[in-house]
Amino acid sequence: MMDGSYVFQLLWRFVFNFIVVWVIIHFFYYPKSRRRDYYVTFTLINISVFLLIMLMGNVTLKVGFALGIFAIFGIIRYRTESVPIREMTYLFVIIAISVINAFTVQFNPAVMIVANALFILSIWLIENERWLKHVSCKLVLYDKIQLITPDKRAELIADLQTRLGIEIAKVEIGHVDFIRDSVMIKVYYESKTREINSVDMMTSLPKDGE
Repeated sequence: MMDGSYVFQLLWRFVFNFIVVWVIIHFFYYPKSRRRDYYVTFTLINISVFLLIMLMGNVTLKVGFALGIFAIFGIIRYRTESVPIREMTYLFVIIAISVINAFTVQFNPAVMIVANALFILSIWLIENERWLKHVSCKLVLYDKIQLITPDKRAELIADLQTRLGIEIAKVEIGHVDFIRDSVMIKVYYESKTREINSVDMMTSLPKDGE
């Protein structure tokens, strides 16, 4: 049975955990992705994992559950294309924060606060465009294969810039189909907006249920 001190500890740790996660999602993740579905998903997963671990009495069971969560997402989700790598990385961060904040025995409040502060500081440094500019890339199925030779690279880039309406930094030539006169090109460009387009690398629409 829970005593008053444990209930108080559960409440303040829950509030602290929720605030940290909200700051990360609202101020770092959402401004660039604008994905409300992931906003809700990250928040609910964090709350669920936090409460599950907090309410487990056995320490070994807590550790096994935490490692199991990481293993499930690592094996299943990273092998699919349905969730972009940035969203998966934030999901791992959210789960890690919930695990750290829920381990009442292994981590005292001071360590927990420092760990969460390090998470926020690291994400701020990485997401800050002052230190690292975001270069977007998209896959283009291109029809003018006569321009893929090295001596016509400038002409190729000029044609792509005109047709795509973006300023291209560089291009990479991929699969060439001489029968259909087409080539797969990866185009790198600096995005004028802060938003990260998660469909840039898609070459086809996902099937229903994926």
